[in-house]
Amino acid sequence: MDIAALSTSLSQASLGTAISISMLDMGQEQMQVQAQGLIKMMELSVNPNVGSLLDIKV
Repeated sequence: MDIAALSTSLSQASLGTAISISMLDMGQEQMQVQAQGLIKMMELSVNPNVGSLLDIKV
């Protein structure tokens, strides 16, 4: 393999790695947004009277 082909291969591998890292970063940001939304929904759904009493009939 000559130097030009090796350089091209390394460049393509570097680009592929950069794209993969960028996609993982975007996915992580999306998961953080979803987690914040879930936390917000959980905070809004808190009702201290729900679940305080349990009636059981046999």
